[in-house]
Amino acid sequence: MSREWEELRCDVLILGSGGAGLLAALHAYDLEPRLDITVVAKGLVGKSGCTRLVQGGFNAALDPRDSVERHFRDTLAGGQFLNNQDLAWALVSEAPDVIRKLETKVGCFFDRREDGQIHQKAFAGQSFDRTVHRGDLTGIEIVSRLHDQLFARRIRVLDETRAVELIHDRAGHRITGALLLQQQTGAFVLARARVVLLATGGGPRMYTYSAPSLEKTGDGYAMAYRAGCDLIDMEMMQFHPTGLLAGASRLSGMVLEEGLRGAGAWLLNAQGERFMVRYDALRMERATRDLVARASYLEIMAGRGTPAGGVLLDASPLGAEFVARNFPGMVKRCAEVGYDLCAGPVEVIPTAHFHMGGARIDVDCHVPSLPGLLVAGEDAGGVHGANRLGGNGVADSCVFGSRAGRTAARMCAEWSFADPDETEAAQAQREAIAPLARERGESPFQIRDRLQRVMWDHVGLVRDAPGLERALAEIAELEDRAAHVAAPPGARWNLTWQQALDVRSLLTAARLTATAARHRQESRGSHARRDFPDRDDTRWLVNICQARDRTPWTEPVRLNRLTPDDLPTPHAARP
Repeated sequence: MSREWEELRCDVLILGSGGAGLLAALHAYDLEPRLDITVVAKGLVGKSGCTRLVQGGFNAALDPRDSVERHFRDTLAGGQFLNNQDLAWALVSEAPDVIRKLETKVGCFFDRREDGQIHQKAFAGQSFDRTVHRGDLTGIEIVSRLHDQLFARRIRVLDETRAVELIHDRAGHRITGALLLQQQTGAFVLARARVVLLATGGGPRMYTYSAPSLEKTGDGYAMAYRAGCDLIDMEMMQFHPTGLLAGASRLSGMVLEEGLRGAGAWLLNAQGERFMVRYDALRMERATRDLVARASYLEIMAGRGTPAGGVLLDASPLGAEFVARNFPGMVKRCAEVGYDLCAGPVEVIPTAHFHMGGARIDVDCHVPSLPGLLVAGEDAGGVHGANRLGGNGVADSCVFGSRAGRTAARMCAEWSFADPDETEAAQAQREAIAPLARERGESPFQIRDRLQRVMWDHVGLVRDAPGLERALAEIAELEDRAAHVAAPPGARWNLTWQQALDVRSLLTAARLTATAARHRQESRGSHARRDFPDRDDTRWLVNICQARDRTPWTEPVRLNRLTPDDLPTPHAARP
């Protein structure tokens, strides 16, 4: 058995450094400053992760004319009642307090109105304008301030270090650490902890067009699945309607924020028609993301897209001065690829953006099936149901990151250290280094590119049984090929090796997504079936669950606060 690793011991091990991971670290430390806390970042803390990319903002019911109940109803309507209602209630009821603490304790500055109150702007699917923001680059403000606070405390940070595997204790009863890989040196670290928090972010990089940061390759889903965690609703992949279409530029797929549509920007097809009138004549461009993204896709498939394969976002009706003053970040982003957002239309395409599915958790971020493990942020499922509202994503990360930190501190008072299963760690290490040991083998980059095409074509905005069967067959073939990839010698900064590890995670997340999509025989929220075009509350008001060594199963959604009869929701456009 190989034991070629360093060892690290800490009370709380946090895998991920986005909003959820950083809030968890700060809350755990502030509750118990004697805790030894380690934050593991696949990139650089404060410079990577998806929270930093957030443009639009953070939903919270702050205005006296708004209410937590109203926010809750909007969230359930957007999620087509697939939400875990306890998680959704925790989100909306704690969001206002988190905003106040981000300002008063963390030091964030949000835009304000002339009367001094926090300015809140319109996003799709809202019955009240409740999105708190800092210009159109809100995520940079939040993560930068959290980063400052992190270094004001005694919290260990491991930059450019990826989590390879969650590790059980010797009895196999709980999670007691993780095997880590320092990308710069190629050295492994076996980290032992009283509590492990999984907050690595999602995996939309499995699609041709996607918005998240490059390191978001489904590592959290894959590790949780291999460790024995239950995952729910993995078929629910959200596509943001307005990903920038810019040829081979790395900016292709990056989001133009929802506030543009909220403020009144138009979506046009190549014939100059405001096509949303065909899909939601009442809400038009302010319909929810699932509906607008699918409408854009259907326009493109009907031959009414641009020659490059997109549609057009036209902000010029808002006036050039208004656009320049309120969306400077978007104006700059468009200018980098040759568009003038103030003056005319910009080509856009639906882009994979957010995974609503993930690990099953309770309101304190416990994983019922895996003691010792907490999950928060996009790695967790259930908060958003079948479709996340814009502005609820960073709220999710901050609210549940804070909760996870408090839970971790409480657990540390009760839980002792347990010895990790070194046999399991050694097996994980052998599997991780296997590409380095092969003299010949396929490039993982080719497998990644093929996977992205398969997912885009068959597990994308509109799905059907033949396409999903073909996708699953191709994913299985790609998994076989991925088991034989090779990387050039040398563990230090070996990008091919890192890509091989990324591909392994992407393939697992893709298989879970396609399997759940095949299982759900209806259309709901972000999941649209050409062969089952209608929402079916009689049969499919259920969560689809998956776990290792089990066939998928369903469990009824607990409608313990509101039912669909209490709140009629717009059904998806028929694909």
